[in-house]
Amino acid sequence: MPLVSSKPILEEAMRSHFAVGAFNANNMEQVQAIVETAQEERAPVILQVSQGAIRYAGMDFAAGLVKIAASLVDVPVVLHLDHGTDFDQNVLCLRAGFTSLMYDGSARPFEENVAVTRRVADIAHIVGIPVEAELGKVLKIQDKVTPEQVLAAMTDPAQAKEFVERTTCDSLAVACGSIHGMVSREAGLDIQRVAAVHEATHIPLVLHGSSGVQHEAVVEAIKAGICKVNVATNLNVALIEGIRKASAAHPDETDPRKIIGVGRDEVKEVVREKIRLFGSAGTIDSTGGFRSAKKSFRSAELGEVE
Repeated sequence: MPLVSSKPILEEAMRSHFAVGAFNANNMEQVQAIVETAQEERAPVILQVSQGAIRYAGMDFAAGLVKIAASLVDVPVVLHLDHGTDFDQNVLCLRAGFTSLMYDGSARPFEENVAVTRRVADIAHIVGIPVEAELGKVLKIQDKVTPEQVLAAMTDPAQAKEFVERTTCDSLAVACGSIHGMVSREAGLDIQRVAAVHEATHIPLVLHGSSGVQHEAVVEAIKAGICKVNVATNLNVALIEGIRKASAAHPDETDPRKIIGVGRDEVKEVVREKIRLFGSAGTIDSTGGFRSAKKSFRSAELGEVE
């Protein structure tokens, strides 16, 4: 199936109270693991390409891997820019065939975040591509943040309402207690805040930094309005652990495929666990459409449904 837009997928997730897994991929093995598992689980999936992945592989190569992987399956696959940091980067990704964009202006003053997000949305909406924005700030574990800092950076529901109305963004990443880069699942979430933001905005909400969040909190957040859950650190840890395990078991192996392939298998199991946790497993029927909505995807680039 060609790439699809994230908009109809997230809207269906919001209607049916599940979340779509949004997985960061940094190499071919991670792309394969994510898409193959989505196919096996009959789930829609979002492949995220970050700034780091673009610097590492190049935009065209990173996008090309996802496009090829999507063409080999019959479940919906989205190519999404994760944490786009400026207007130009979003335009370049739009030209490269990304079917979902993000401008992350959370580190900028509110008015600047509004202005640039609106500018990205105006451009993207002309060709039917949705835009994710961020309000509040999901902090990073390497910055050694305190609980007080995490609380101060959380999304304000009233401000979120104004932000969504002024920017016309299609989904909103909210800061509600998660922290980027956590390896152990220790973080809880402010579920009441998530529910209040959802009630104020009525659009799909996004959870960043989910790798360090307790599973029970993720489930409750989905009930409260989270429709897209980002996963990155867990996948990187799984890949490296698989490679280390294979290398230790076969120290004389010279075929990298036999070593990296074990890492790919480890990534698949993490993706499978997440897809089932998010409630998206089994939502796609044999035609590639949602079972609940009886819809099938017709146009990849525009994400049209019939």
